[in-house]
Amino acid sequence: SLLEWLAAMALVWQYSAYANNDRWKGLTWGMLPLHASGLMACTFHFFFNSSDVGLLVVSQAALTAIGNTTMAYAAYRIANDPVLVAASTEDA
Repeated sequence: SLLEWLAAMALVWQYSAYANNDRWKGLTWGMLPLHASGLMACTFHFFFNSSDVGLLVVSQAALTAIGNTTMAYAAYRIANDPVLVAASTEDA
């Protein structure tokens, strides 16, 4: 699933260029801590959940919280894009 996450990040980045809206790039940056969190989880399991690498669990939790926050903020920025808001009010 880590590879799919990278593919999703690449697609969002490409959509940003297609839509000519850099706010979508912010979503990609917001996805990055969650990808790092996944890498930490895989690393922890690679070492058979050893207590010697227990700090990875704490780091994973922190990156998950940071990633959720950054993605929520990026989604908020996209939803409140003045161009998109103006277009949606014209359609109504």
